Amino acid sequence: MKQTFNITGMTCTACSSAIEKKLNHLDGVTSCQVNLLANTMVVEYNDITENDIIQAVEDVGYGASIPSESAPAPSYDQISEKMKKRFIYSAIFTVPLFYIAMGHMMNWPLPSILMDNALLNALLQLLLTIPVLILNREFFIHGFKSLVKGNPNMDSLIAIGSTAAVLYGIYAITKIAIGVQTHDMALVHEFIMDLYFETSAMILTLITLGKYLETKSKGKTSEAISKLIDLAPKTATLIKNHKEVVVPVEDVQLGDIICVKPGQRVPVDGVITKGYTTIDESAITGESIPVEKSVHSKVVGATINKSGYFEFEATKVGQDTTLSQIIKLVEEAANSKAPISKMADKVSSIFVPTVIGIAIVSTIIWLLLGKSLEFSLSIGIAVLVISCPCALGLATPTAIMVGTGKGAENGILIKSAEILETAGSIQAIVLDKTGTITEGKPKVTDVIVNENIKESEFYYIAYSLEKKSEHPLAQAVIQYLKDTEFKEIDFDNFKSISARGINAVLNDTQYFAGNLALLEENGIDTTKIRPAVEKFAKQGKTALCFANQSEILGIIAVADVIKEDSIKAINKLHEMGIETLMLTGDNQIIAEAVFKQLNLNNYVAEVFPEDKQNYIKKLQAEGKVVAMVGDGINDAPALVSADIGIAIGAGTDVAIESADIVLTRSNLWDVITTIQLSKATLKNIKQNLFWALIYNSIGIPLAAGLFYGILGWKLNPMFGAFAMSFSSVSVVANALRLKNFKGEKPTMNIQNTKVIQIEGMSCGHCQARVEKALNAIDGVEATVNLESKSATVKLTKEVANEILKKAVEDAGYDVITID
Repeated sequence: MKQTFNITGMTCTACSSAIEKKLNHLDGVTSCQVNLLANTMVVEYNDITENDIIQAVEDVGYGASIPSESAPAPSYDQISEKMKKRFIYSAIFTVPLFYIAMGHMMNWPLPSILMDNALLNALLQLLLTIPVLILNREFFIHGFKSLVKGNPNMDSLIAIGSTAAVLYGIYAITKIAIGVQTHDMALVHEFIMDLYFETSAMILTLITLGKYLETKSKGKTSEAISKLIDLAPKTATLIKNHKEVVVPVEDVQLGDIICVKPGQRVPVDGVITKGYTTIDESAITGESIPVEKSVHSKVVGATINKSGYFEFEATKVGQDTTLSQIIKLVEEAANSKAPISKMADKVSSIFVPTVIGIAIVSTIIWLLLGKSLEFSLSIGIAVLVISCPCALGLATPTAIMVGTGKGAENGILIKSAEILETAGSIQAIVLDKTGTITEGKPKVTDVIVNENIKESEFYYIAYSLEKKSEHPLAQAVIQYLKDTEFKEIDFDNFKSISARGINAVLNDTQYFAGNLALLEENGIDTTKIRPAVEKFAKQGKTALCFANQSEILGIIAVADVIKEDSIKAINKLHEMGIETLMLTGDNQIIAEAVFKQLNLNNYVAEVFPEDKQNYIKKLQAEGKVVAMVGDGINDAPALVSADIGIAIGAGTDVAIESADIVLTRSNLWDVITTIQLSKATLKNIKQNLFWALIYNSIGIPLAAGLFYGILGWKLNPMFGAFAMSFSSVSVVANALRLKNFKGEKPTMNIQNTKVIQIEGMSCGHCQARVEKALNAIDGVEATVNLESKSATVKLTKEVANEILKKAVEDAGYDVITID
């Protein structure tokens, strides 16, 4: 069983390490991962209860609870607002305290009563310090609690340092009181200079400021998840008894019919039952161009209906919707740990006890060297407050959270931090063919028409014959010819001939559509078209031959065409030094044709699922980091066996479930973006770890007074507190730079000019309205010709025909054609 828990009381990576250590040694727990950034813990367990897990966390000194809608974990905004108030109230007391304590050193004007009465001065400083201690009591509660439990953390360092400063201050007040009583002004003067209240208050106030800034920054790292959650519509409009009923989206049931109007978001996943529209799916897939949808098309929750009214049947609701699954994947990835973070965890687990030891030893050494208690104590406190392991603990999770969020924005769903780190090390990529490299459905690629027949006549014969066939190749022909204007022919005696094709009768004349064998079996001479058919076969295309009983009418070649981005992606992979291989169940001829077009390193045809798996194991045995990209059920074993399984999003649920990374756009170029994102994230993590380690490597010796004897450098504890806070903020800020990540984009082949035939324009005003409407579209430069009733559109970026059509129709005119 797997369960997520909210954790309270954590302040640094020592906290998360202590909890993980406790839970991972608990009987019944399979694994435990604590996310310091999100204040959550994911536990896999059996033969143990949730209460046992919560009790184990409490035994270490922290709080744990199961997330629920009634008691959700506080948001970063709520936490940062609390920290902000705490800082402001602390500053209200700390500023006058600092002024009183340091005023005499800075020659600032002070009331004579404070200048002349040392005891009153000291007591006033204590009174101003007490509210700061109370406001920041959490540091002491958590710090000493963890110390007693044997798991000291950042709060322990702060609590020990601040307490030592206050206790020394109280000791100094006692000495001042004795000096006043005995009229020993030398003793009074000595200890009025040694009050440490302002140091304690400044440490607590500056660290609270740092925590506030850090929390604000942390909130930005989880913006991607917040944006995804905000995408979900709150209501849905159901069609019940021919009436529209608005209900909360949580009440939508499987099978409900839902209507969506222009501009509204789709509430859940489903299949269109009525209507035609274009939908902006950028929120889910990252694809900016709206997608045309009609009856039987799938729609995804949280996408935006750009134009047209439609109704659809709900097929996935609640936690099963695509959006919910994406949010779950991104959250799980953000909560997981990358292998590189294990080093930081090991260092952090011994870091705090070591720092406490260094602080104690430093204090004793300086006392033995003859320095005053005040000097030696300041050294120990400086070591404690500058040595916060927060920066070390935040180095990895901040970068991982931003990286996985950035991937989601680009339609790349990465299931774990380990995968995000490994993706940058890919050495070989194994590609499935159908649906991965190719479109996954046949399209018309070539048309040859007999010179004795008009092209239009051939088209309406071909369309009318194939219209009655359910074969996938026939559907490709119908799709190709669907926008052609002609009158459909009613053939008689339609027959489908297995493995051959179809034939039908018109005016006592036999017509045929199929392969060469069909024509030859019916006595038709195929000598003239055989070379063309064989040429198409070598190119991996299927030739559909059309004829009547006396002559050949023409050929339509159909193939599962290679995606444009596949060619560019594979070329780019070669530039990156990554080996590319294609494994396909298709026959040798088709596989070889694709292989030659793509310039792949190798290919294997006619393979079974277990063959793909074995081939991947062979590559891994050669010491290569192997990725598998596929979309079908037959790819699932290979996706699991590969070091990284990448599923094309348009594929089956089985493939997506088996994969480590899901590309929602079904675009092979996103593999490139994934690799680049992985490298950028890993680089960011290394930068964070470097600066965190360097900071402590320099800060601790400086605070311990190592450079005092040589260069006279001594670190004031107040500056140590500021530096400690700044280190954590700087690490988070560096991770946020990943939000600017932009993967390399392929060069697109844009159709530069389109001509739109428009009906309804009658005057110059009409011309101006259409021009204005078209030119308002980003990437469009349009000129309208009133005489020809047309608009010439020049494009500087990809713009869908549906967008152009809608702009004209919204202006009040009809679009006839777009060429």
